[in-house]
Amino acid sequence: MLDVTPSRTLPAAPGVGYKSRHFAGLTEAPGPVRWIEVHAENYMGAGGRPLAQLRALSERFPVSVHGVGLSIGGERALDRDHLARLRHLMDWLDPASFSEHLAWSTHDTGFLNDLLPLPYTEATLTRVAAHIDQVQTTLGRRMLLENPSTYLAFEESDMDEVGFLAELARRTGCGLLLDVNNVFVSATNQNWDPRAYIDAFPLDAVGEIHLGGHDEDEDEHGAPLLIDSHGRAVVNPVWTLYAHTIARGGPRPTLIEWDTDVPDWPTLRAEAERAATILETVEA
Repeated sequence: MLDVTPSRTLPAAPGVGYKSRHFAGLTEAPGPVRWIEVHAENYMGAGGRPLAQLRALSERFPVSVHGVGLSIGGERALDRDHLARLRHLMDWLDPASFSEHLAWSTHDTGFLNDLLPLPYTEATLTRVAAHIDQVQTTLGRRMLLENPSTYLAFEESDMDEVGFLAELARRTGCGLLLDVNNVFVSATNQNWDPRAYIDAFPLDAVGEIHLGGHDEDEDEHGAPLLIDSHGRAVVNPVWTLYAHTIARGGPRPTLIEWDTDVPDWPTLRAEAERAATILETVEA
């Protein structure tokens, strides 16, 4: 079981998903923002302004790298070329954290531009655990695995999501990334209690928390249907669920995700300030 401590760690404070338009805001008026996160696949090229900006920011802020392309839940073998590119990024950036999704996006030789859910079975558990072991061995570092946003449940699942994630962490030594918005989205879509999910979650394994916005729709029966879009501010019920999570598990590095319809820096910083207020309340 791999246990490699990075040279830097994420503080139990707000971070933001970095976008190049926010470079000046981050460097000149970061407010409570103490760390940043980038998507791995955006920084796998050779040189250029994006990498130069990231290097400059990494000298000031701890960096978390979030992968979206490993397809760690896929049935086929992990892409060794992708893993090699990811290892190269990890080696030169030396981030404080690396995470990926509990999802799949590959089938046969194709790649789907989406993060799709999995059935929670022993066969899936064995496959995903083997993929996590391969990633951690290749990168030489512990990874975090993020809970998905889901819209339907698989009939063949014979364990719940929390139990599945907890067992993955136990078998592989990986950490967990708890996306509180994903919990709220899944709970609304499938009509279960998000607080009960948080209460059952292995919070001691959580290395990072994500907060983001979602879109509201309805299904063909008129029931609420939430879409994890990362395109707007965090809604009040998610803030409430986040406060409950922090009260139970203590302060954690907390990321504000806003990936589409990206706002100006003051708007994003205001979201980070709200997270900081909740963190400070719990610490007090």
